[in-house]
Amino acid sequence: MDGTSEIPKKIIIKGWLSEAEFKDIMKFSDYGGTTTSGTKTFFLNVEKAKRNGISEAEIAKKIEELKISGRLLKVDESETNDKNSGMRALVLLEEDRILLKPNFFLKGIVGDLSSYLSYEKRLNAYVVPPGKYFEVLEKLTSLGVKVEDKTSIMRSIPLNFKVELKAELRDYQREALAKWLENGNKGIIALPTGSGKTLIGIAALARVQERTLIITYTKEQLTQWIEMILNFTDISKNMVAPFYSEEKKLAPITVSTYQTAFRYIDQLSLRYSFLIVDEVHHLPADKFRTIALGMYSPKRMGLSATVIREDGRHVDLFPLMGGIVYYKTPQEMVDKGYLAPYETFIVKVKLTEEERAKYDRLKEAYKRLTNGIPFKEVLARAQKGNFLMARALKIHNEMLQIYQKAKEKEKAVVNIVAKELESGSKILVFTQYVDQAEEIGKLLGASVITGSTDPKQRKKTLEEFRNAKEGILVLTTVGDEGLDIPDVNVGIIVAGTGSRRQFVQRLGRLLRPKPGKVAKLYEVVTVGTAEEGQLRKRKKLSLDMFTSSTTGNKKDEAS
Repeated sequence: MDGTSEIPKKIIIKGWLSEAEFKDIMKFSDYGGTTTSGTKTFFLNVEKAKRNGISEAEIAKKIEELKISGRLLKVDESETNDKNSGMRALVLLEEDRILLKPNFFLKGIVGDLSSYLSYEKRLNAYVVPPGKYFEVLEKLTSLGVKVEDKTSIMRSIPLNFKVELKAELRDYQREALAKWLENGNKGIIALPTGSGKTLIGIAALARVQERTLIITYTKEQLTQWIEMILNFTDISKNMVAPFYSEEKKLAPITVSTYQTAFRYIDQLSLRYSFLIVDEVHHLPADKFRTIALGMYSPKRMGLSATVIREDGRHVDLFPLMGGIVYYKTPQEMVDKGYLAPYETFIVKVKLTEEERAKYDRLKEAYKRLTNGIPFKEVLARAQKGNFLMARALKIHNEMLQIYQKAKEKEKAVVNIVAKELESGSKILVFTQYVDQAEEIGKLLGASVITGSTDPKQRKKTLEEFRNAKEGILVLTTVGDEGLDIPDVNVGIIVAGTGSRRQFVQRLGRLLRPKPGKVAKLYEVVTVGTAEEGQLRKRKKLSLDMFTSSTTGNKKDEAS
């Protein structure tokens, strides 16, 4: 900005400013606080004005508007910017809550952080969520605010023993860890299933040497983390503990699940300065985000094969965990030889005459009720109690079940399995529905695992399947994550959500490398239904991310 000497260095305003006016002024200045008499001081910030594309003429126009309104009390063209010199903030820990008491209007200067702060008039203080505590302090300090912190909360809680990593990281694992460290020990690492994300987390633990809480999505993942920590470090067994179900132990390295951690977040909150969240794409869910916001841990690592969410809420991850610092697609890992090459096949089936008649009847009823309203809007209105949209939603779900549970799908699965078993394949069959899983299990004479399977039986079934050289295991969505059976080479998707994320997860179950292995993933799709639309919607990203000219070719097969 040229000629800034003609622009005032400081302006003092009396009276009320709307939120919009305040934000406009903050585009070219720094807030200097509000006095007890209500006057507000702003200091010109040339660099901020440049970043926001604000010209001298626009600054002058805004100042003239304030002058005309009678609210401009003083313009100082000579005073230098000793911004925020009189701004102070007291930080207290009372009743397990962080209270922030500034002597100025806080929300105007902390930017996006203001959305996390709630003001309690009774206490004349802002309540700061633990997960934003250090960030808020850093922001205030950077603005020249004198912060008096009386909380005694520790930024780092060192381990009382030294952790040695007993494993050699692959090149991309070293790169991922380096990027995370460069980002201030914060951020999300997005790598395909089978690429060793857990080992990166363990390497980070060995690097920071601090008390660590690890969050997993399933009990199986919890167990796997503990086993891997003990296998790949010299940490003694009594220093690592599960915090889950009946076995809630606290140790320097504690592993818990989403469901348990969010319920006991107050008990966990102050004990750990490093937070690792596995399958981090689940974190934006309303109840699970309380884990990120409830933990003080300034060091944070998120791990996932599929960060992107269909509902768009993956953007919530970035302020909670620090953004994506490292990312590789499955095909990149295949090209480097770290994952097995694969092929994907679309197997098309038709509805029976009876199914088609019922589907078309429901489709017409749905069209009449919704009159072209997008499905997201139908869902939103139904959730708000709109009777017609609730009816439409019920019809939509009936249609979905018709094409996802089409009888011809069962025949297609039987044919695929028969062909693959001739080659000695080890096969996973994926569906969404317990009844469909059980029916397919009977047809194939295969073991079935659903969400309602007894934990002991589930463990036994998985162990038997892992030890088998070939065979079939039918799964509902419990098999989408946390399932580690390295020699599985064939997957069959009978029914799914149609989401990119689920597709990646199911593909990932097959990609553990093995000499000579080429994985195959079959999708059984009912033609002439919305299932084809789901496939088309996901197909572009799937082609971009998961196929190559040599190993990832999509093929169409008719059942």
